[in-house]
Amino acid sequence: MKENLELDLAWKFVNNTNRNVFLTGKAGTGKTTFLHKLKLQGNKRMVIVAPTGVAAINAKGVTIHSFFQMPFGPILPNDEMSSSSFKRKFSKTKIDIIKSLDLLVIDEISMVRADLLDGIDKTLRRYKDRNKVFGGVQLLMIGDLQQLSPVIKDHEWRLLQPFYKNAFFFSSISYQNCNPITIELKHIYRQENPLFINILNEIRNNNLSIALAEELNKRFLPDFEPNEDDGYVSLTTHNNKARQTNLVELDKLKGKTWTYKAIIEGTFPEHSFPNKETLELKVGAQVMFIKNDSSQEKRYFNGKIGKVILLEKDEVIVHCPDDDFNITTKLETWENIKYTVDADTKAISEDKIGSFTQIPLRLAWSITIHKSQGLTFEKAIIDAQGAFAHGQTYVALSRCKSLEGLVLKSKIESNQIISDYNVIEFNKKAEENQPNDSILLESKRNYQLDLISEVFNFYGFIYPANRVLDIYYKNRGSIEGTIEAPIITIKDSVTNLLKISNGFKSQLQTLVNLKDIPELSEVVQQRFKKALGYFKDQTTSTIEAPLKGVNFSTDNKAIQKDIDKQLDTLEELLETKLSYFEGLTDGFNTDTFLSLRAKSVFLGKEKPKKQRKTIIDGTTNVELFELLRELRNQIAKREGLVHFQIFTQKSLYAMCELLPTSKQELKEVHGMGKTRIEKYGADILKVITDYCNENDIETSNDHSVFDELKPKKRKGDTKKISLDLFKSGKSIDQIALERELNSNTIFGHLADFIASGEVKITDLMSSTHYKELKAIIPTLTFENLSDLKHQIDDKYSYGELRLVLQELKS
Repeated sequence: MKENLELDLAWKFVNNTNRNVFLTGKAGTGKTTFLHKLKLQGNKRMVIVAPTGVAAINAKGVTIHSFFQMPFGPILPNDEMSSSSFKRKFSKTKIDIIKSLDLLVIDEISMVRADLLDGIDKTLRRYKDRNKVFGGVQLLMIGDLQQLSPVIKDHEWRLLQPFYKNAFFFSSISYQNCNPITIELKHIYRQENPLFINILNEIRNNNLSIALAEELNKRFLPDFEPNEDDGYVSLTTHNNKARQTNLVELDKLKGKTWTYKAIIEGTFPEHSFPNKETLELKVGAQVMFIKNDSSQEKRYFNGKIGKVILLEKDEVIVHCPDDDFNITTKLETWENIKYTVDADTKAISEDKIGSFTQIPLRLAWSITIHKSQGLTFEKAIIDAQGAFAHGQTYVALSRCKSLEGLVLKSKIESNQIISDYNVIEFNKKAEENQPNDSILLESKRNYQLDLISEVFNFYGFIYPANRVLDIYYKNRGSIEGTIEAPIITIKDSVTNLLKISNGFKSQLQTLVNLKDIPELSEVVQQRFKKALGYFKDQTTSTIEAPLKGVNFSTDNKAIQKDIDKQLDTLEELLETKLSYFEGLTDGFNTDTFLSLRAKSVFLGKEKPKKQRKTIIDGTTNVELFELLRELRNQIAKREGLVHFQIFTQKSLYAMCELLPTSKQELKEVHGMGKTRIEKYGADILKVITDYCNENDIETSNDHSVFDELKPKKRKGDTKKISLDLFKSGKSIDQIALERELNSNTIFGHLADFIASGEVKITDLMSSTHYKELKAIIPTLTFENLSDLKHQIDDKYSYGELRLVLQELKS
């Protein structure tokens, strides 16, 4: 394609900015060629959709309704599209495609209704950024508003009218809010005659002058009868009229009727068939090619007219006027695709899900104006007398390459030029606001600044962090572990980083003047690298490290699932940030960042699901914890119950600390009532007794609340050994390691010597905890140690509670 300023401008806006673009232009100005070039050479992850099946097949994309799973009825702005007949559950692949999408191309946008575009907006927000129009995805809308308009029935418009000024896409709420630009292509490739171009322009704008109307109506030839070999195609307004003409003309021909049956494989819905499933032809039939020649010879194009001169089983030979050769026409294949993600490259790729193979010809003595959209004819006979819709007359006339090749069956009167007032007004405003190189530069600058800001934007961390804390605070009694402190650290850090990133964003605005491109600015790159280092350090120390410290356990599966989901989100966000910081160490580059952003969608999916540790701080009798948990699993499976119906997580921790070895002692454990003890007590006590025997722990038969708290007596002089080691300067953990006992047992040994004064209470716990507990415990009402532990802050251990309770009692 030769140099074209508007096409070049459109290319730069689509590839180098995030502006939403409406690319329009008269018939034959190269819109389709631009789309094909973009598909082959564009630098963004893109998906192409169109409002109808045939338009989607021609654009080598998919329909809007199939990709976005839209209902075919009206979509009201306040409707969440949750109709029972409408499946809104997207596949993981579809979600990944949307999440990683940079650019959405909508072809034939003139046929897209306002409510449908708003439906697209809702879906993109759902899976991308809910706070941005179209979820932050850039839209390229291609079409000509003077051609075919949206189809809307009266009863549908009655539902939509309260929300929209008209049915066109530009009336949608999303379009009004997306700050779009309109680029109109001016150079016409189809027609070359200035007189004919002026006539088409005036019809397009609904202001055909008397002088040009007279020139056009010179082509009114009421008695015109084309010769058989002239290759004229008749354009008419109604489908049944075109079909009847073709059948009559075919019937006039003598000779055998040949039937060609389409080969349909996989998924290819009937409404998307590009040709008849059963094609009937005779020698002498006037036909039109409906596909560009896929061979290297390029002998025919979509819309070329010719005559059948020979029919064979698998081929049709056609001769076209003005050609000095015959065209051997064989089967051609149209593919139905779906978008998927390449397993290796993670690129959005096209998977063939079906095909339609047929001779690329259709009878063409007559076709409808509707089916002629996008085609080019050397010679056409136009009957626009029955024009009933906006743009029909313009579409019909603009199909023809020249005024000389045009024949009118009826004069073109002003009442046949039906143009929508809303379209005329929209086009006027758009023409007055055509973007230029200055707006392009500003848009490119802002686009890159937005992307840099995205690198350092931590806003996404806020919701999952708050959600984890919310779940934790509402379900303290069902959760054990370390959650609150690390998540608060993360939340505080994110809040701080957001303030700094906002300041950095403002600073960049002042550093970059209106003529600078950020990725080419040395000052910006220096500041970017410095910021990258700072944010990377902060992210590692104040988000990554605390997140690794989160560990918890709960016997409520719903709580477990919800917390895990939020922690997974935090980990995915963290991994994304770290991938940005790692991948942009050489400085900011738009293409590099777009690639990193797309790959970030798949980071978590490439690794096995993280198994978080469920054995957490809160007990030193880890082995017993596992044994009791396994027992609970066995009983739950045997009885057909949920785990916590056997005993709760809080009870499990209390049993590991209190080591009850009789039903009376077990009754002192919070949550273990008479019924549970009768059903499961014997099994529980056996596990605990066996554990105590294996670890040489002597049990007591004292059952009062305070006496129960006395440390278990050890055989022989084992306590004295622990005391001597403690006096030699060794810590409790060191003694436990040396004696191959757990720390709780050593703690109990030493506690026995507080009464004799050989060990001070503050040798075994901090002075702060000691003072706090002496003040708190007398204010509480509790049945046993387990009950007390349940009411008090998790930072105090069972051992500390025992010591203070003993002192308070004495």
